[in-house]
Amino acid sequence: MWAAKGRSKGRSKGRSMWRAAAACAIVLCAAAARAQPADPCAVPGYLLFGDSKLERVGAAASKDKALKIAVLGGASSTLPGRDGAEFAYPARLEAALSRRLPGIKVTVQTELRSRQSAEEMSDAIDKLLVDDKPNLVIWQTGTYEAVRGTDPEEFRAAVSDGVEKLQGADVDVVLMNMQFSPRTESVVAVGTYAEAIRWVAREREVPVYDRLAIMRHWYDAGQFDLYAATKDMKTARAVHDCIGRTLASSIIEAAHLEPFGGHAPR
Repeated sequence: MWAAKGRSKGRSKGRSMWRAAAACAIVLCAAAARAQPADPCAVPGYLLFGDSKLERVGAAASKDKALKIAVLGGASSTLPGRDGAEFAYPARLEAALSRRLPGIKVTVQTELRSRQSAEEMSDAIDKLLVDDKPNLVIWQTGTYEAVRGTDPEEFRAAVSDGVEKLQGADVDVVLMNMQFSPRTESVVAVGTYAEAIRWVAREREVPVYDRLAIMRHWYDAGQFDLYAATKDMKTARAVHDCIGRTLASSIIEAAHLEPFGGHAPR
């Protein structure tokens, strides 16, 4: 009887210790999960390309094992300084795609000019097609018009004409709108021009990289202090790196390039 009671107490004590150890393990695992830094580039899926397709990009990658991209835009597609271009999103896009698609030779060329309207960019497309022969053009536009207060309908028509010209040359297009800045949000009315870009995207059936909404999400979620980005080059470089990475992910998905990635890291 005394032995049975001793065994019962032993089992009870053992169970208590096991529960305590299990609870401790759970707490430690939760603490470890909290300690792991979240991906600063995380973006909700609804802000990305959705169901848009980049069929010409997929065909070029499959046939030629090469992908030529041209970025057409203004000053917000680069960074200041001697090595600014190295850290700006076009270079980070090339690095991300090359890393994730080791079977594809990826090149990203830039055609960037400050204070250039969409109409002027559209006029430059013919030369871009001859010089770069791209499979994909990423057209960043809208900032200049928003600052100047250009007629939104004139802006929409210029972007639509440019996209039509690119598609006529059998080139895929991704439209990119303006960047988000909490410093100028209440001063510059960018929403009208962002909506014009979305309208063209629907009309011409091309995807939009919604840089405005994505950067606003990063700011609202506390992922980046965009007040500091204008003075802190570390923050600016990190934002451009995230733009390059998320843009690469969207292109890979829209062009169905996953088979060329193998087990390549993101």
